[in-house]
Amino acid sequence: MTGFIDEHRNVHGVEPICKVLPIAPSTYYLHAARRADPSRASARAQADTQLCAA
Repeated sequence: MTGFIDEHRNVHGVEPICKVLPIAPSTYYLHAARRADPSRASARAQADTQLCAA
């Protein structure tokens, strides 16, 4: 879902897309921030990432 928003945000903007899709803009921005800075992920998500990398 966030990939779709990323692809179309320059044309339509995040808020209008989120209005049509079942996602709050704050949820999109939270996930975008976590992708940009993995240290913002929860401790559980960080541990899962380490396990998958091993």
